[in-house]
Order: sequence, then structure tokens, then C-alpha cells
Amino acid sequence: MHDVEEIAALLDEPEPSAGAVARGRERLERRVLAGRARRRVGWFVPGVALAAAGAVAAVVFATGAPTNDGAPVTGKEVLLMAAVRAERTPQGSGTYWHVTRRWLSSDAPPIESWTRRDGKRWTRAVPGDPAGAVIQAPEGKTLRLKGAKVSFEELEGLPTDPEALKASLVARKGQERDMSASEMRGDPTLTLLALITDLPAPGEVRSAAFRALAATPGVENAGAVEGGQHLRIPDPDGDTDIELVIDPEEARVVRANLILVDDGDLAFSAQFISVTTEWTDQLPAVKS
Repeated sequence: MHDVEEIAALLDEPEPSAGAVARGRERLERRVLAGRARRRVGWFVPGVALAAAGAVAAVVFATGAPTNDGAPVTGKEVLLMAAVRAERTPQGSGTYWHVTRRWLSSDAPPIESWTRRDGKRWTRAVPGDPAGAVIQAPEGKTLRLKGAKVSFEELEGLPTDPEALKASLVARKGQERDMSASEMRGDPTLTLLALITDLPAPGEVRSAAFRALAATPGVENAGAVEGGQHLRIPDPDGDTDIELVIDPEEARVVRANLILVDDGDLAFSAQFISVTTEWTDQLPAVKS
């Protein structure tokens, strides 16, 4: 099944004709590529707040919201496009799950982590780490999901159906002191975001998370920007929106203003934090 056919099915639309599929695919490709081909970028310098790390200054993108023949792609469509791509993405391999978070155009160095399948973890530039050094994280500081440790095997075993995944996350037990208010009351929004942003969840699980988020009321698309589509999702714990840029072609979060870090911490910026994830066999020299 082609992407457009799958997205039409996910939107509960009738199966399109061959001509409609061809036209739809062309429109979809133009929409997704709009951020690269027809973007308009300006610059401004706001203040940036970083949870648990103080304040730093940052420069971020200010963009217009392009349309395609007067019909911008919706937030739901972006998430469903990402779901289709994620489901087809093969599971990566490597010794370490490497995550890099960068507060855009700030003087602060990027924060990095390397997590091994046995749960051992190394970090660089986490607040309190020696400057520039890679160090082993304290015992017990490892991958976490909804206030509890989570193993690579547990992530790989999560349901691949959106409703079953949400039910599994709602039923998951964790330390209340390490959970958000919305997680404690059974709202899975932030936990789903963790699965598509920082954690090494396999493609089919990430696909289910994207589909579950697509059903979230109030999801909006602010338009194409550098690197993808700028979405707004209502924050279940506040009056503001969670903002994230998603590249639906790569099925990944490029940057966001709020991130549930893979070790359970919360990172927040008044603007954006870029996120890069990868499998690697390389760990930099560790400070003893």
C-alpha cells in the first residue's frame, strides 16, 4: 500500500481511485517539500529557559506558514505521514543509543548521552558534569518511561496498536515524584511524545505513538519551517502549547520546546531544542 492510500485509510476516507492516488501523492510530496523549497526565514533573539540548567540566550527561526494551493497540510496529516514512514523504518543497531540535544544558537554546549543495552549510561555537558568530559552516569540513571526504569526489551515489546499502546502507558506504574500531573491522572500525551522523541522505541511502536497523537484533540500545524512541519499540541499540564517540528519523511522530531528526556528528566525552552538520535558503536574517551 502506498503512503497516500495508508493515510487515506487512517483518516477513514474511502479508498481512492488510481488517479486520485497519483494526484494525492503529488500534492502530499509538494506539501512535505514546501518547508525546504519555499521557506521564508527571519531571526530574532529571545530569552531561553532551561529546566534544571539555568537560563541561556538563543536564536531561533521565525517563519511564515506556507500553503499549497490554499490548503495547508493539517497537524493530523503530518502525524499520520510520520506514522506510515516510521512503520517502514528498519530497527537500527549499535552498541549505544546516542542522543544529542542542543539549545539553538546558544553558548551552551549540546547535552549528550550514550546508553548501552544493559542500561549503563554515559553523559557529556549534563548540568554538574565536568566541562567537556564524558562521564559514567550515576548508578540507576538510565532510560525511564513514565516515572519508571524501562529496558530496551520493554520498549521493543510495547503494543503496536495505538489504542493498545495508550492503554498500556496509562496502566504503567511509576514513581509519582518522577511523573507529570497529567501522567498521574492517566493522560498519555507526554509519554507518547517521549516515545517519538528521545527513547529507542522500534519503528512499529513509534508508528503507533504517532497515530495515537494524531487523534489528540487540538493538534494544529503552524506550517512548513526549516526541517519539517511546525506542530502545536495542547500541553496537558498547562495553558500553553507543546511545539515541535516534525520531519514526516524521516518520521522524527527535529526540535521541540519541551522534551521528556530519555532518562526521565524534563527539558524546556522558551523556544526550541534540537534533537538528534542514532545508534553508534563509538563511545568517546571516558573521564575516570
